Amino acid sequence: QVQLVESGGGSVQTGGSLRLSCAASGSIFGIMGWYRQPPGKQRELVATMSRGGTTQYVDSVKGRFTISRDNTKNTVYLQMNSLKPEDTAVYYCYVKTAIGRSDYWGQGTQVTVSS
Repeated sequence: QVQLVESGGGSVQTGGSLRLSCAASGSIFGIMGWYRQPPGKQRELVATMSRGGTTQYVDSVKGRFTISRDNTKNTVYLQMNSLKPEDTAVYYCYVKTAIGRSDYWGQGTQVTVSS
């Protein structure tokens, strides 16, 4: 049974930093990453990383956010720097299992950036 435990959300002022963590268990994971859902908007991809280290970022966070993962701990991180009010959203951990390619989502963690 796949389980995802997120941590690290919170409230910061513009220009601040936060680090999100997501510890996964119950499988071997191919893709690990983060999506977000701003208030009143659809969920969107923020960043993903393959097991081999290939990354993908949405254009709006390039140069500010960095995704990383520790395969020995099945944990993915999102370092968020130079945060802007438009980064305010619920951030969801996302994983795709290496076998069966099933998708799983975390419960979400709120990130609020005030101006």
